[in-house]
Amino acid sequence: MPGMEVCSTQNKLAQLQNLFVEMEQALIAYSGGIDSTLVAKVAYDVLGDRALAITAVSPSLLPEELEAAKLQAQQIGIKHELVETQEMDNPQYTSNPINRCYFCKSELHDTLKPLALQRGYSYVIDGVNADDLKDYRPGIQAAKERGARSPLAELGITKIEIREISKFLGLPWWDKPAQPCLSSRFPYGEEITVEKLHRVGRAEIYLRQLGYQNLRVRSQEDTAKIELPPEAIRDFVLNTDLPELVKFFQELGFLFVTLDLEGYRSGKLNQVLKI
Repeated sequence: MPGMEVCSTQNKLAQLQNLFVEMEQALIAYSGGIDSTLVAKVAYDVLGDRALAITAVSPSLLPEELEAAKLQAQQIGIKHELVETQEMDNPQYTSNPINRCYFCKSELHDTLKPLALQRGYSYVIDGVNADDLKDYRPGIQAAKERGARSPLAELGITKIEIREISKFLGLPWWDKPAQPCLSSRFPYGEEITVEKLHRVGRAEIYLRQLGYQNLRVRSQEDTAKIELPPEAIRDFVLNTDLPELVKFFQELGFLFVTLDLEGYRSGKLNQVLKI
């Protein structure tokens, strides 16, 4: 029932607010995604200037996503700073092993934790949610090892509930598609380079400009594999200038462009794992 849903949303929000009351101050690892943005919003509403959002800038973050993060932070009102992370200098990351995310989050929190201590913040907070705990996410372990806290996961708040709370709070990006780092577009074992990250990012922006938002461009060597929601595939094939699209992708450096007929599914590359 709608009334019960609103009550549940308000209850989850109140729990999140109370958690930040107990923390007294917090530094948020803020990517601009819907999860960390909700955390930043609630932290600011409760703590005001005792909350600080910091975005890590690296080649795996689209420039457009960085600009969106800046605008969202400005709209929320929270203090927002940028730091550069150097995961691309770590061969344990760029060689793209199955635990690549561990090395990414290690670099992130090894950068943020000293900064938090220097500024007097007791906690580094991230946007990990309850659903993330059900998937293979080695980065979560790296964050835990460095003392980070995950309020959404601690309170059992799921992705759907994050959207419901965000909508309840009037955040215009409540239905923003998930946008994990660009390194997640490559099959494990394929080396990640700045050039590859760039071409995947530009390919996805091209598709967004065509009107598709929930999508991925998976990259495997010289092949781009486009993933769209199953219900969008027919429209894409019938109404897209495919020769023009292929030409653009080839100018980026891809030799082949394919369409995944199964459709978009989050975490698809993890299906090869036997863990």
